[in-house]
Amino acid sequence: MNVRRLIPSTALAGAVALGLVTLSACAGTSDAADKGSAGKLDVVASFYPMQYLAEQIGGGHVAVNTLTKPGVEPHDLELKPRQIGELGEADVVLYLKGIQPAVDEAIAQAGVKHTVDAATLTALEEHGTGAGHDHAGEEAGHDHGSEAGADPHIWLDPVKYAEVAKGVGSALEKADPAHAADYAKNTDALVKKLGALDTEFETGLRNTATRTFITTHSAFGYLAERYGLEQEGITGIDPESEPSPARIKELQDIAEKDKVSTVFFETLASDKTAKTLAGDTGLTTDVLDPLEGITDKSKGDDYIEVMRSNLAALKKALGAK
Repeated sequence: MNVRRLIPSTALAGAVALGLVTLSACAGTSDAADKGSAGKLDVVASFYPMQYLAEQIGGGHVAVNTLTKPGVEPHDLELKPRQIGELGEADVVLYLKGIQPAVDEAIAQAGVKHTVDAATLTALEEHGTGAGHDHAGEEAGHDHGSEAGADPHIWLDPVKYAEVAKGVGSALEKADPAHAADYAKNTDALVKKLGALDTEFETGLRNTATRTFITTHSAFGYLAERYGLEQEGITGIDPESEPSPARIKELQDIAEKDKVSTVFFETLASDKTAKTLAGDTGLTTDVLDPLEGITDKSKGDDYIEVMRSNLAALKKALGAK
């Protein structure tokens, strides 16, 4: 995960004002039926996990615009005035506070009535990168949660993601009561799919040769906790930074002790760190996708498919029986 670049508050405030003033004439505050593409509810999603929920639950009644385009590392996102203007026009804004500081500030200033912070729809927890490694202290001033020390990667736990889905469904029902029954139906269908995915993970990871996995990106704390695994992060927040010699030695010892076979890296960042560690320890490398975006490198076309690819990779690496 790359280090995030923050937009100065003054510059962002000016851009927000410019975007909102420019578009105020056409934005208005009319009902959902009068807005959007062909009368659809305009939903702005901050990045892919929020986009997926909006599309699955909204179905044909919503027009979803995503601030983070495919291939863009979400934490690096810098908003253009046009994108900030789109926030002001939206009927519903769906985001996850703590992942994208520039988005958080723009949303706070946009003042859209139906603004949904996914971090409020389930309980957040603190997760380190592994034994003796302080995730929160990896880089001074780098807030990686919506509250101090909180891990925002809730979408990688199907159970928590289902809780968020229910909250999003309720928000869409309130924003567009005319189609509330459809939103409720779609929410139930998605929750059922996520429940089946949870069962697949629980069954697939029940009996393994080891419970420990090593990853450049410490995004899998909720997933590890859900299925009784131990995540060991190389550098924590930034998979492209170089691990310290002390951390390399620690991970070498962990790999030997816990019979770790694989070092995981992600699709939207370099595999250099993973290959360096793997070369030093005689391990193999593989992809464990944090699902912050879908690209042509993703092992699947949507959330469910990529999560199943992650499950297959974990089963192989952990020696599932």
